[in-house]
Amino acid sequence: MKWYILSAILALTTLVAAEQYTDRYDSMNVDEILANRKLLIPYIKCVLGQGRCTPEGKELKAHIKDAMQSACEKCTDKQKVYAKKVVKHIKAQEAQYWQDLKKYYDPKNEYQHTYEGFLASED
Repeated sequence: MKWYILSAILALTTLVAAEQYTDRYDSMNVDEILANRKLLIPYIKCVLGQGRCTPEGKELKAHIKDAMQSACEKCTDKQKVYAKKVVKHIKAQEAQYWQDLKKYYDPKNEYQHTYEGFLASED
């Protein structure tokens, strides 16, 4: 009986961990990327399918649509902070790219309320 309970707890823990995006790139220096347009634009072009992708860019591209649709539900706490910071910067400094990103990942504006609500939240 104890083995069954331990197995169930272990399975639940694994399931919860699988419900988050990888934290492998959580230590990236996002501020450095945002401060240098030559670093930022290739990431944007990557996720728009307009350029080559680094491993980090590929990971972002694989999850960006789901994150927008789910208000970053599977994001780690650090990824939530980064997402808000990056989008705020892109909206202010690269407005056309923000429009392109929305058109690419949410062409019918079906999820605008979801991701805008997340971006405006304080957590």
